[in-house]
Amino acid sequence: MGWGCSCSARFQGAAVLAIAVSAVVCGCYAVASETSHALLDRPPRVLILYPYDERIAATTAAGEALRSRLLEATEGKIDLFSEFLDLSRFPEADHVVRMGRYLAEKYAARRPDVIVALGKESASFISTNRGRIAPGAKIVAAGFGSSTAENIDLPDDVIGAFATFDILKTAEMARKLQPNARYLYIIGGSSDFDRGWLSTAHADLDEFSKSYETTYLEDLTIEEFVERASHVPSDSIILALTVFKDRAGRNFIPREAIKLIAATASAPVYGPYQTYIDHGIVGGNTVTFDALGRTVGNLVVDVIAGRPVSDIQAPQINIVDSRQLRRWGLAEGNLPPGTVQMHKEKSLWEEHWLAVTVALGVVLMQAGVIAALLLERRRRQDAESMSRLHLLEAVHLNQSATAGALSSSIAHELNQPLSAIRNNAEAASQLLRSGNPDLELIQQILLDIQEDDQRAGDIIGRMRGLLKKRREIDWQEFDLNDITSSAIHIMHGEADRRGITLNTKQPTTELPVRADKVHVQQVVLNLATNAMDAMMDADCARRILTFVTGIAKERAELCVVDTGSGIPEERLSSIFEPFYTTKKAGTGLGLSIARAIVETYGGTISAHNRPEGGAIFRVVLPLARREERGS
Repeated sequence: MGWGCSCSARFQGAAVLAIAVSAVVCGCYAVASETSHALLDRPPRVLILYPYDERIAATTAAGEALRSRLLEATEGKIDLFSEFLDLSRFPEADHVVRMGRYLAEKYAARRPDVIVALGKESASFISTNRGRIAPGAKIVAAGFGSSTAENIDLPDDVIGAFATFDILKTAEMARKLQPNARYLYIIGGSSDFDRGWLSTAHADLDEFSKSYETTYLEDLTIEEFVERASHVPSDSIILALTVFKDRAGRNFIPREAIKLIAATASAPVYGPYQTYIDHGIVGGNTVTFDALGRTVGNLVVDVIAGRPVSDIQAPQINIVDSRQLRRWGLAEGNLPPGTVQMHKEKSLWEEHWLAVTVALGVVLMQAGVIAALLLERRRRQDAESMSRLHLLEAVHLNQSATAGALSSSIAHELNQPLSAIRNNAEAASQLLRSGNPDLELIQQILLDIQEDDQRAGDIIGRMRGLLKKRREIDWQEFDLNDITSSAIHIMHGEADRRGITLNTKQPTTELPVRADKVHVQQVVLNLATNAMDAMMDADCARRILTFVTGIAKERAELCVVDTGSGIPEERLSSIFEPFYTTKKAGTGLGLSIARAIVETYGGTISAHNRPEGGAIFRVVLPLARREERGS
């Protein structure tokens, strides 16, 4: 059986396969340059005859592998010649005669020592014309089956490297992949070679085709082939032989014709040639042309070296395109054993097992570290949550203590609006009992009662804020000036009772901070209470408590300034420590709680003595960021 296909651009693993074929079939053919032409006094001459033109990639692939093997074995000390007979497009006897005469004249001065005939057409040609072209040359024929060699009556001294393209084995592969198929279609063209293939298929598939509803698509135009293949039932098997020529007389490279058919086929397409891979077929049983070329090369090397040689049979293998298996949903597990899968995607493990192992180890190590960090983070969150709870409890106790300390002054301050309300109410009642009450005066008295009631409500509201217990921090944005003013209102009555003058210095711009408003207010109350206690020994005229707010280094700042005796220098570093106090009845928690509150909200608190006497307590808090304010 002759060539009948074109070769794929590249065949993955062909080099490995060729080496394996060569080793199994022919043994080791390492031939040194000095023995490659041991029977000659010049470099040996080898003529390679191609049956078709250079576009038929099947013979071209085999020929290139042959040339590569000969150059390798002889270290380049060889003369290689190539001729493309183009007998498919020009099969006429006159052309064959002219080609024989032309080659005889061309090689008259350089007679080849060995002629390699690729394909049965080349073998028939050289058998007829050997006497004129190269009378004493050895002939190696390749690329067709031994039965074909008998049919064309090759001379006995022709050495064969036979390649059988068994369409039945391709059909058996298709049956394994499509066990539920019910239809069988065989495609073949209109050239003599195509018809020969179809005749062989009829004989070889006679028994096989009885299991299917079989149709031979032959002697059609390429458009009709494409149309018929695109409408076959989905449970069909399509076997594509060769299409060298269609019914319209147009010549084709078979792989290109098969590509057109397979592109729109409605069922999987199979073929007996390696070169159909990459052109839309699922696969088939074939002889790879690269392996065949190297096998022929080994035979030629032995001929040149004068070794005894005999006919050999190139092995067949099953080849499939993994992309087409995926396209048609065919199970890889149904492939015959030993099938070569081209374009098979390696798994991540197969392709990068070392990197995957290392990466997995790193990931596991990182996972362990992350788990430990998450556990530690959880512990820290629990600790921080507990710390916040303790802080909230401490602040509440501190607020209660402050409320208790201010209770008398607050009661006195609350008594004023209540007394005013009572007096105004009595005056209004007396006016209403008169014969001609002054309604305008009564209306003014009622307005005064409303204002006094508002004052009393504000005092009670501030006290309620001091005594309210909470389980969570109430984050909010507020103006530090406002919270300072609120604290001054709470302290105002106590300051009057102690004869202390309260002053404030605030900027006209806002000082936005983000924290719990009640907590920051408690800081101001704690600092103010300590300051008032520190001024009790000072003259009444010098008892002045000043609150100064502003911006320092893009942070909100509050200073509480007193005119007391100041803080002993040796105690400045300890006054914020828990339970540290200089008061006889003090708990030592006021300043400690103030520091805990300020640091919770990202601020700092410090104390300094004034040169002129007294102390300054400075609280610094971050300004609320713009993005926070906008959210």
